Amino acid sequence: MLFLYNVSAHPPYTMCFRVKFYPHEPLKIKEELTRYLLYLQIKRDIFHGRLLCSFSDAAYLGACIVQAELGDYDPDEHPENYINDFKIFPKQSQKLEKKIAEMHKNEFRHLNPPVKKSFCYLFLLSNSFFFCNFRGQSPAVAEFNLLLKANSLETYGVDPHPCKDSFGTTTFLGFTAAGFVVFQGNKRIHLLKWCDVYKLKFEGKTFYVFGAQKEKKAVLSFHTSTPAACKHLWKCGVENQAFYKYAKSSQIKTMSSSKIFFKGSRFRYSGKVAKEVVEASSKIQREPPEVHRTSITQSRSSPSLNKQLIINMEPLQPLLPSPCEEEEVPLDEGESLT
Repeated sequence: MLFLYNVSAHPPYTMCFRVKFYPHEPLKIKEELTRYLLYLQIKRDIFHGRLLCSFSDAAYLGACIVQAELGDYDPDEHPENYINDFKIFPKQSQKLEKKIAEMHKNEFRHLNPPVKKSFCYLFLLSNSFFFCNFRGQSPAVAEFNLLLKANSLETYGVDPHPCKDSFGTTTFLGFTAAGFVVFQGNKRIHLLKWCDVYKLKFEGKTFYVFGAQKEKKAVLSFHTSTPAACKHLWKCGVENQAFYKYAKSSQIKTMSSSKIFFKGSRFRYSGKVAKEVVEASSKIQREPPEVHRTSITQSRSSPSLNKQLIINMEPLQPLLPSPCEEEEVPLDEGESLT
């Protein structure tokens, strides 16, 4: 997990840190401090509408946040509408707040079969779910459970880049530990794993992805608003592909988006790759750093962590279906690229 930062252009100066490369398996994060920093980033992703989920998942994530920051429910300390003080989602209905409160208070039950109370995980079995009590969970455990659930969602770690496909339809492109993803509306329509992506290229405002799926070659093209946005998209793709795909940083070569007679761009990711980061962290021998938790107040007008990627676009919003649609959104692993 690597961090980048952004500094405001005018005083008073504000420095914002965020996660650049999301860990593929949060379960393997060694130190509690690192898990807490990732938790803060996921919390921001949820608030900015970057992490899509079903109604039941949204309630579970919300209950994890409330448990992590308030601890166990106490009727003497928590008034009837205490969830309203938490601005967790960009569109937060009273129905969702009620469901979060039910989970936090341990009033909600769907336990089949029964499970042990020793640790709280969310299980998905036969399109239904059950969970252990939130009561008694420490902040670290509640944060860890949120990371596990967030990691299972399609938009985990996705920084959406707005563009249009070859038919002129608005789409959002993103890069994850798994590979290159394409969304239309709230639905993922393509997932091209990094092992199947063999070239990324841009020319002017057009971004190209050359890959293969099911032994068939395919070229996907997308149109951005400006050449600068296209070049930025290409650089993000090159960095993510290098970080997640290669076993060693020494294997990374300088990437070029130019032809012999075309003045293009050359770019090379520098730094450790994911496997090297995991290996290095496993060798750390020190006392675990102390974690100083703080409650970060988020207003509904809070700016995005990366403004240039969401200007003039309709941001991805959490998927909150109607009461009759409270099912998990199915994955589209079998979608064709052609």
